[in-house]
Amino acid sequence: MATNTRPLVSVKALEGDMATDAAGLALAEVFRAPIRPDIVRFAHRLLSCNKRQPYAVSPKAGHQTSAESWGTGRAVSRIPRVPGGGTHRAGQGAFGNMCRGGRMFAPTKVWRKWHRRVNVQLRRVAVTSALAATAVPALVLARGHRIETVPEMPLVISDSAESIEKTSQAIKILKQIGAYADAEKAKDSVGIRAGKGKMRNRRYVNRKGPLIVYGTEGSKIVKAFRNLPGVDVANVERLNLLDLAPGGHLGRFVIWTESAFKKLEEVYGTFDAPSLKKKGFVLPRSKMSNADLGRIINSDEVQSVVKPINKEIKLREKRRNPLKNAAAVLKLNPYFGTARKMATLAEAARVKARKEKIASKRTKLSPEEAAKVKAAGKAWYKTMISDSDYTEFDVFSKWLGVSQ
Repeated sequence: MATNTRPLVSVKALEGDMATDAAGLALAEVFRAPIRPDIVRFAHRLLSCNKRQPYAVSPKAGHQTSAESWGTGRAVSRIPRVPGGGTHRAGQGAFGNMCRGGRMFAPTKVWRKWHRRVNVQLRRVAVTSALAATAVPALVLARGHRIETVPEMPLVISDSAESIEKTSQAIKILKQIGAYADAEKAKDSVGIRAGKGKMRNRRYVNRKGPLIVYGTEGSKIVKAFRNLPGVDVANVERLNLLDLAPGGHLGRFVIWTESAFKKLEEVYGTFDAPSLKKKGFVLPRSKMSNADLGRIINSDEVQSVVKPINKEIKLREKRRNPLKNAAAVLKLNPYFGTARKMATLAEAARVKARKEKIASKRTKLSPEEAAKVKAAGKAWYKTMISDSDYTEFDVFSKWLGVSQ
């Protein structure tokens, strides 16, 4: 991610200062360090674990009774039961996590692994990355800070601010440099926390305002700004990732005093010289000096050594099942088509012969033959009547037509 590359930073003079035509301060190289949101989020998640306070249920909870199991043979479960009689409590199950008044399953212990160890180098890289993000106005705005009236980023004020001791003077300074809108936003956001935290000494929540970084040890500026909600104060030699990137989000609005800004290279060093305060620490370099990948790939230097584009397209032939696909079986057995055609012709001839045979047997009789068949039927009917004796059944004889 791109960082700030301005060579000089002007120092904002405060009311009452002796005006000087200073050329400005050189931008510390820590502001040109690569911005790594992944490292910042990872380190912040681990460091935030170190503020947790251990909690656990009482070791005696659920076991403060002399319950014993009744054993088998009494048509009840073998859970321990409270002894005695005369009360509702007698005979109730105890100890088990399924019982009323029993202990929880796997009771929480205070010796849980609450804290996390974070490598020194990882912490330092995360802090430098968070510092570099504070100089990018887009990231500061994206984090929600009100910096529309701030003259420039990073914002540096004169050292006279380190001598103030009253909160009213601190508010006056914030108004002079255009940062009071952000402090007011943090003040207006104070509200009551949702949830059980209200009962656990964290009743109120509020948004983060500006971070004031001073350079002189024992400065009175701490007393001036400590009563403003959301405004934090830190020494330049003890910058914390939890303050520079609250919630793991880059872009905290930071206000520097002149002495603190001058100490940055001494504390964090440069890309070539190690830090004087942090043993063996050199600022991390970006993996790429030019992040425009499209321009790099399409440059003449790169295109002259890469392979030319292969425009020949070879489509892999799709595998077909010869048991289901005729084209595939023809490729394996060229005679398959001839055999299939011959079988089709033979089937057609067989069907035709069968139809002709059935049609020949279904030809209509001539009128003479039809008359003969009808006369033979009538004769057979008369023979059937004459061969039967239905004299005892008058009605049936009438139905047959024997008696008229």
